Amino acid sequence: MAKTGVLSSDPTVRAKAVELKKELQRLVRTIVDDDEYSIHAIDRAKDALCALRGLIMFNKRSSPATFKLREAVPCPEEFKCPLSNELMRDPVILASGQTYERPFIQKWLNAGNRTCPRTQQVLSHTILTPNHLIREMISQWCKSQGIELSNPEQCGREEGITEAECDRFFSLLDKLSAAVPEQKEAAKELRLLTKKVPSFRALFGESVDAITQLLTPLSRCNSQSGVHPDLQEDVITTLLNLSIHDSNKKLVAETPMVVPLLMEALRSGTIETRSNAAATLFTLSALDSNKVLIGKSGVLKPLIDLLDEGHPLTMKDVASAIFNLCIIHENKARALKDGAVKVILKKIMDGVHVDELLAILAMLSTHQRAIEEMGELGAVPCLLRIVRESNCERNKENCIAILHTVCLNDRTKWKALKEEEISYGTISKLAQDGTSRSKRKANGILERLRRAINITHTA
Repeated sequence: MAKTGVLSSDPTVRAKAVELKKELQRLVRTIVDDDEYSIHAIDRAKDALCALRGLIMFNKRSSPATFKLREAVPCPEEFKCPLSNELMRDPVILASGQTYERPFIQKWLNAGNRTCPRTQQVLSHTILTPNHLIREMISQWCKSQGIELSNPEQCGREEGITEAECDRFFSLLDKLSAAVPEQKEAAKELRLLTKKVPSFRALFGESVDAITQLLTPLSRCNSQSGVHPDLQEDVITTLLNLSIHDSNKKLVAETPMVVPLLMEALRSGTIETRSNAAATLFTLSALDSNKVLIGKSGVLKPLIDLLDEGHPLTMKDVASAIFNLCIIHENKARALKDGAVKVILKKIMDGVHVDELLAILAMLSTHQRAIEEMGELGAVPCLLRIVRESNCERNKENCIAILHTVCLNDRTKWKALKEEEISYGTISKLAQDGTSRSKRKANGILERLRRAINITHTA
């Protein structure tokens, strides 16, 4: 007896059902016969079943008996995005095999998530593949219901990385091992891509050896002729772009050649390359584990040398990198050994980037050697002058904090503090009008000076 199939009314739907059944048979056979089948195979089989069910539901709702009720028919669950619970207009397949509406899953990925929202499976990559089959099914269902389906490009979605773009990405990485002209072309394009498209930054972190491949032109260059300046600039700037992505910071810093090549860029690159190398170190040192790793590499010396050189375009990035690194105590000792106090004080006395450099000096002042060097280099009169003349409360606070530490550790500077107080009342004024921290430090100095006077009188 002939069977009357549920999909016999529409040839197009019937053809798609046959395609789905074949795919389902193949997947089920894999799951049954192969002891090492993957969760991915199960998810794909589940998706095929859901799609087949959607076809059946579509066929039923498109029949003459139910067509007149189309306004009351809800959207099939298979056509809804699991994240938005709304009809999908641009369905895409995630690495887990699950289908989502592109802008919603892209937002999920851009937030740094690397699991499937539905299955919690860790994703092997973040490429979003258009689900043309579901898209076509949704389109046909919408036509049957008299619903106009908007074009995906009109939905204002945030761009993800397509399969073609992913292929282009790996092609560019391969070019970095080619001749110099191809390397320059590839490095420039990767710099632009990682600047404009956050997903490309993430892709670097998710692709095995991608960061190592990026560094190929710099690590293999002929030491006699050196690397081409533009090529070095593009590679270092791409590295900066990658480091902005939080999930990449640890991976970038721990890639063996990264820090040595950044040090080389600080010494020999163009001004923009040197500035971007310093900015990369600043960004990477946001992680405490990276502060330790980077500090041990010896990178503070070229940073301090670049600070001493004093080029206006590099100063802010260099100061920020030194500040971040010196948050941990062992890097303070390294910075002092590399001459940080002398260079910083000279710049402050010259009125160069006083705000940033005073913050570094205040941090270094917790180390005894820094206090000794400041005393030898005439820091106290300079700091008192800033407290007296500056309108910046933050600078006054940093200066008085340093002076308080000096007062506690170096009695030979009490005379200069006392003379400043007698002549200008600088410390008393700050004790009355400064920030809460400034008042506390200023009162601490005044109390020390009063004790010294009392001791003298008693003697």
